Amino acid sequence: MHKSFTAIDFETAQGKRYSICQVGLVRVENQIITAQLSILVQPPGNYYWNNFIDMHGITPEITANEPTFDAVWKQIEPFIKNQNVVAHNGFAFDFQCLKQTLEYYGLSNPEFTGHCTYRIFGANLASLCGEYNIPLNHHDALSDAMACAQLFKIHLQKQ
Repeated sequence: MHKSFTAIDFETAQGKRYSICQVGLVRVENQIITAQLSILVQPPGNYYWNNFIDMHGITPEITANEPTFDAVWKQIEPFIKNQNVVAHNGFAFDFQCLKQTLEYYGLSNPEFTGHCTYRIFGANLASLCGEYNIPLNHHDALSDAMACAQLFKIHLQKQ
């Protein structure tokens, strides 16, 4: 069951779900990590709220010369389209970020099967990483996606 999947995580610049400023993707095929991708993205208007900068450390200066999401979508889409996609708190946050960002840029939302490690384990990412001894640089999209991938692999091994 679901031995191949993509773990995703998004960091946002402010309260709008379409304000993605970093994308983290981890591709797992037959329980083996085959690809990792971290992409900085310029959010709309390169506009940030300070409390979000405090959380993830990404600033308007860092993303000033980065591409917008629509410019990197073709690179990201194969990781998501027709795949099992896993995120921690995915249904409440990450899948909504993807949907709203695609809508913002007028791009179609691909079909995928979503899974949520928060729903599976019922605890926050930092606590779970401590419990399962998974390295975590919390609120770095690639680190969060990698932690989510490791948790989903643990879940699959229990089935």
